Amino acid sequence: MYNLVIYLYLLGVAVYSRFNEKVRKMWRGERAAFAVLKEKVDPTAKYVWFHAASLGEFEQGRPLMEQLRREHPEYKILLTFFSPSGYEVRKDYKGADIICYLPLDTITNARRFLRTIRPVMAFFIKYEFWYNYLHILKHRHVPVYSVSSIFRPDQVFFKWYGRQYGRVLNCFTHFYVQNEVSRDLLAKIGIDCVTITGDTRFDRVLQIKEQAKQLQVVEQFVGEAPKVFVAGSSWPPDEDIFIRYFREHPEWKLIIAPHVIGEDHLQQIEQKLEGWNVQRYTKTHPQPLPAGRGEDTPTSGNSGSQTIYFPPSQGGVGGGAALIIDCFGLLSSIYRYGTVAYVGGGFGVSIHNTVEAAVWGVPVIFGPENQKFQEAQELKACGGGLEISSYEDFERVMDGFAADPARLHQAGEAAGDYVRGKAGATQKILQSTLPS
Repeated sequence: MYNLVIYLYLLGVAVYSRFNEKVRKMWRGERAAFAVLKEKVDPTAKYVWFHAASLGEFEQGRPLMEQLRREHPEYKILLTFFSPSGYEVRKDYKGADIICYLPLDTITNARRFLRTIRPVMAFFIKYEFWYNYLHILKHRHVPVYSVSSIFRPDQVFFKWYGRQYGRVLNCFTHFYVQNEVSRDLLAKIGIDCVTITGDTRFDRVLQIKEQAKQLQVVEQFVGEAPKVFVAGSSWPPDEDIFIRYFREHPEWKLIIAPHVIGEDHLQQIEQKLEGWNVQRYTKTHPQPLPAGRGEDTPTSGNSGSQTIYFPPSQGGVGGGAALIIDCFGLLSSIYRYGTVAYVGGGFGVSIHNTVEAAVWGVPVIFGPENQKFQEAQELKACGGGLEISSYEDFERVMDGFAADPARLHQAGEAAGDYVRGKAGATQKILQSTLPS
């Protein structure tokens, strides 16, 4: 049944790729994977295979790959992706020797792929359970590890109708799971090769913090402002809530890094902030001040060797100041400038990365769609994360912070302490899987 579904899926992807650019990239990438491997595989090398579905899973696997490369240079690393949103962003990542799409999980593809690579071990990140690949790996006695995995009772493995597919879990050598619930669920179906190590993503965000960029544009925009609100990965429903609040509280400086960076969305944000001094990051660069302008430049600061000029917005005066981050790759460093952070997506399918903000010791606000994210539940429990379901909730939280600075400080400390307390999964996993 599984293989029939895979072939039907393959047919669907082939058809849909004619109409969707993202699917077309995936279709072409999977078909080109064997050519990439033929060109780049060193038949004398020992490969460790890491598979990540997309960008989020890559970030969880990244600390493992980088520590493996530092401590065991005798191995080469193969990194595969399923989604274009991971591959297209990280196809030039220097921490792996070969990067390609994973060919779809047919028996023929799995045999050919593994015959070409001959990995000495494999790491599947979080939610990856490819039936044919895993069964062939087990048949070849290749150690396979599931890392940062998390299980819930509603998953197919724990339903009566999913028992046959659930046998795929027996192909893993060991599970390194995030919590006790996952361990207990696996125990109920007879799997006890399980260790609770937590989530390698905490190691990654701490690493990102240590390597964070100094962003001159953002620093000079923020200046000496005591109140800075950073909204990361925001969607229109998120923006409708927090922009409404800040139109009544222009004393806050507002930094918005939207999830979708498209001209239509950027213009929507600017329209909602009509009357404010609104600038886009990529259009504001260090430059000499215009003739006749001096210390009265609205948002010039004193960091760096050059002064950044933020020209007045076209919308008029009298409002606050907002900086829109219209490019990728900066958000994890931008959270450091916030007094309060907001992580978007919670009024849609699900929230985005909360620990990326919490690591900076700032309280994190997010929408109601967060139940599947353990870190969001734990942030709420420790007081470092705050869930909102409406504008009124957001207003109450922000007014509460304004009225009680000690509460704001305590929430930020709780968020930072939470992330630091969760570190260490990478070291635990590699100590268990690799020779000392």
